[in-house]
Amino acid sequence: MLSVVGARPQFIKAASVSPVLRAKHDEFLLHTGQHYDVEMSDVFFKELGIPAPDRNLEVGSGRHGAQTAAMLVGIESVAEEYRPDWVLVYGDTNSTLAGVIAGAKLRLRVAHVEAGLRSFDRRMPEEINRVVADHVSDLLLCPSQTAVDNLKREGVVRGVEMVGDVMLDLFMRHSRAAAREGDGYYLLTLHRPGNVDDPERLRRLLSAVAAPGRKVVFPVHPRTREVMERTGIALPDNVHATDPVGYREMVALETGAELILTDSGGVQKEAYFAGTPCITLRESTEWPETVAAGWNLLVGSDPDAIASALKSFRPHGPRPNLYGDGHAAERVVAALEARSQRPGL
Repeated sequence: MLSVVGARPQFIKAASVSPVLRAKHDEFLLHTGQHYDVEMSDVFFKELGIPAPDRNLEVGSGRHGAQTAAMLVGIESVAEEYRPDWVLVYGDTNSTLAGVIAGAKLRLRVAHVEAGLRSFDRRMPEEINRVVADHVSDLLLCPSQTAVDNLKREGVVRGVEMVGDVMLDLFMRHSRAAAREGDGYYLLTLHRPGNVDDPERLRRLLSAVAAPGRKVVFPVHPRTREVMERTGIALPDNVHATDPVGYREMVALETGAELILTDSGGVQKEAYFAGTPCITLRESTEWPETVAAGWNLLVGSDPDAIASALKSFRPHGPRPNLYGDGHAAERVVAALEARSQRPGL
């Protein structure tokens, strides 16, 4: 098995799957280096006990084309050397796209964990990556029935398995041990280029979030911090910036928060796991079932919409079980094993 990871959300997913996979199979873990600094990469390997990568391509950041091309060259080289039974990719990053294309071009079987997600917004690079990955992969491992239904609408029914969400596996384990950070604060994360690369838009977002005067805990993504420092953006007094936090601390912050504001797909979902209301600072989401359930609200970046949501959005209804029972990793490995026995797959 050649597993391709490169970014924080993929490290979290691999932390669920790799131990189950390695109990019975060999795994070559390839890190593309998409997230490469200590705060966004090394800390997750250490904290979550993820095996050290067998190889790191050290691609780093860059424009989408150049970054993906460098990954593709590196993954192809490793795959030709290792000749795995499967190439396993996670999520929707450029590392995912490069892994899928490399595997397919070499006529290796490709499995996509977290298949079937759709925001239906092609302006998001992640949406392009999702669509390509799903239409090229041999085995599509879906986290929810919504994802299965999305694929069916696109005519993709072969090789589709509903396994549940591997992130829930890890969240359930660590939320039981996480020390709550205390109530009475909002949690904010911002990192998407559309929100942070334009300094004025970033200023408006921070002002809107801070307007109620409630304490806001803000782990600052390196991309966001660079824009703030370069353009001299000062935080409102009630917004408390921290360095990026590790997985366990993030789980504690999410479970202890009164409300979460984010533009992250993963944080939206973890908010749902935690039962914490989530206001999403985007126009679309790849997790629409959390919106339909009433626990996630899309507001975009309009300050008035954010202000209105902060005043009134407090869901109290049930949270349907959308993502499984915490045993998705076992189902992922079982699906790989079952498909390996079938001729032509």
